[in-house]
Amino acid sequence: MNEQGLSEKEIFSYLENVKSEDTDYYRVLSSMCTHPHRIAVEAHRIFIETNLGDLGLFAGAHRLEKEVIGMLGELLHAQSVEVPSGESCKSSVCGYLTTGGTESNIQAIRGMKNHVTARGKKLGENLNIVVPESAHFSFDKVANMMGIEVKRATLDSEFKVDIKSVENLIDTNTIGLVGIAGNTEFGQVDPIEELAKLTLENELFLHVDAAFGGFVIPFLENPYSFDFKVPGVTSIAIDPHKMGLSTIPSGALLFRSPSFLDSLKVNTPYLTTKAQFTLTGTRSGASAAATYAVMKYLGREGYRKNVQYCMQLTAKLVEEARKLGFEPLIEPVMNVVALRVPNPDLVREQLLKRFDWNVSITRNPRSLRLVLMPHNTSQDVEEFLQDLKKVTAEL
Repeated sequence: MNEQGLSEKEIFSYLENVKSEDTDYYRVLSSMCTHPHRIAVEAHRIFIETNLGDLGLFAGAHRLEKEVIGMLGELLHAQSVEVPSGESCKSSVCGYLTTGGTESNIQAIRGMKNHVTARGKKLGENLNIVVPESAHFSFDKVANMMGIEVKRATLDSEFKVDIKSVENLIDTNTIGLVGIAGNTEFGQVDPIEELAKLTLENELFLHVDAAFGGFVIPFLENPYSFDFKVPGVTSIAIDPHKMGLSTIPSGALLFRSPSFLDSLKVNTPYLTTKAQFTLTGTRSGASAAATYAVMKYLGREGYRKNVQYCMQLTAKLVEEARKLGFEPLIEPVMNVVALRVPNPDLVREQLLKRFDWNVSITRNPRSLRLVLMPHNTSQDVEEFLQDLKKVTAEL
């Protein structure tokens, strides 16, 4: 730190230079995040200093969090949703705003573990959960942090989790299953209803990671069953900072029952509330305000148009790619495309080096992974495919 302060001009000149090192979303076809809506940005600014870690001091921000959870609960077919205010919530479904899918997934599994322990169920020392091979890497963090074994079930030919594989991995130390509604690599939705049936038969919990799909699936022409409408689903992760167009970080975790949230309770004797149920202590009230503002501003109609736009881009990309001889691994379920190309790793490298296109690669099988987000345009799709054609023709 310098002895004397710098001028605003010097500081912001430096910041602008540093910002230029960041990748703009222009020519980005690999991110599940996008530009936040201007309404969200302004709401975030208004509540920039608020801290949801001490709810009594920031009652207004807390009210917005409760309203956001209420709207998300309605979207995910929860009958009644509430956020705790220092004590266990009284309604049938509880939740709170997180920093994103990783925190939500960690807390969901922590809730499973604590809930099982509290019920006094006799288990061995090596607790485990069963997740799809396509599950997000955040579950590796779960294993490391909580000492829980993460068993990975194989995928079927359409990159959905294979139910038979899941069933074979369940044992007496299994505490829960995980299903993905919009997996990161393929945008596929696992058979949540079948997973839920397994959990009910085996008295397990079912967490649905809908961090990306939560703001996509409800607005598709033919939505999938993935949320609390499915008996057996006990928790859901959903990220407003992805297709919800809120500011980063804005995630959410919803539970079907207050007892799950109670299992996460930690006493906080020196705050304005008696307890916390969250993973982080300090939490941004600005994220709650941003999410509230954009959800209220867009409404279901606005989100439906947003998803329709992205799906139109997706359809255009697949149609035009086929004309050039490139086939998708599966017909896109949402605005994520896994495209078969020769030498995908080299293609990715050349697309970035020569044309500044940011794309990513699926793990198995290796293919180009493309995400069509609101920042992308029809012209982007056309230019990308022409550049893809040039690169593959030269390999």
